[in-house]
Amino acid sequence: MSGGNSLGLAEASNAAIYATMVTLTIAMVLFAASFASGRRRNTAARVTAHREASNGAVAVLERTDSPANVDSGRRLANVAMSLTWLATGLLTLGLIFRGLWAGRVPWGNMYEFSISSAWGVLVVFLVMSTRRDLRWLGLFVVAPALLTLGLAVTVLYTEAAQLVPALKSYWLVIHVSAAIICAGAFTVAASSAAMSLVQSRREAKNVVSHGMLASIPSAERLRIFTSRIIAFAFPLWTFAVIAGAIWAENAWGRYWGWDPKETWAFITWVVYAAYLHARSTAGWRGNRASWIAILGLVTFLINYFGVNIFVNSLHSYAGL
Repeated sequence: MSGGNSLGLAEASNAAIYATMVTLTIAMVLFAASFASGRRRNTAARVTAHREASNGAVAVLERTDSPANVDSGRRLANVAMSLTWLATGLLTLGLIFRGLWAGRVPWGNMYEFSISSAWGVLVVFLVMSTRRDLRWLGLFVVAPALLTLGLAVTVLYTEAAQLVPALKSYWLVIHVSAAIICAGAFTVAASSAAMSLVQSRREAKNVVSHGMLASIPSAERLRIFTSRIIAFAFPLWTFAVIAGAIWAENAWGRYWGWDPKETWAFITWVVYAAYLHARSTAGWRGNRASWIAILGLVTFLINYFGVNIFVNSLHSYAGL
């Protein structure tokens, strides 16, 4: 590929990534506004009810939002969902241009894997949203995806380069594609687990939600949602770990050497196995299991950022 074409693809990829970030920022603001409108209406309803009750009115003891108020929050969330779809399309173009520029799959360094992971988070969320209403989860998925892209372009950015010999294998596509899907699934699962903890506290205090806040499922339904995501992702992560071991044997002549990245991949596997076990154990099905789901994402992030940046290992070849 000529230098001019290569430079054009590089600029197109970077432009698509920045356009993605702008679009996600707007989507995040709209998702937040849809929740904020519900919170404001909730507060206003309580104040009005208190005032009218003090005047002897009885009809305000059970107040609900007007259809216009509810529709306002939903419209904001709908626009945010549409922008999330648009952002995912732009990010897809950014990845394609990056791959064409590099002349390989765009997974050769931390920058490329980071933007691919953000893509995986958005794709998992959007695919699931085609089967159920997940507007209530949008803010908590778009925010980490946007943060990942921000770190990628400001801290982790690297010019495209040829792959080192250890990466020149079809196992790169198999192993890393599974890891990207798992990154998306684990992020969505941790977000819903965190929301279940918040919802559990709200239910314990008998807090009544209005507007978009009322669309958030109960704590138990959120826990079930989390467990289903992890039940899907856990076998895929198991496959990714096994595929990585086979790839290691092809590259270095051994399946497993307790390299720091291999160790943390195994720790992540153990944590999610513990989560699935906790969900089937009496006394651990509630908030304790949700905390384990969040811990699983933490170990995944340590495996990626901590090991790649701060620890010397055979997997440090990817660099920043």
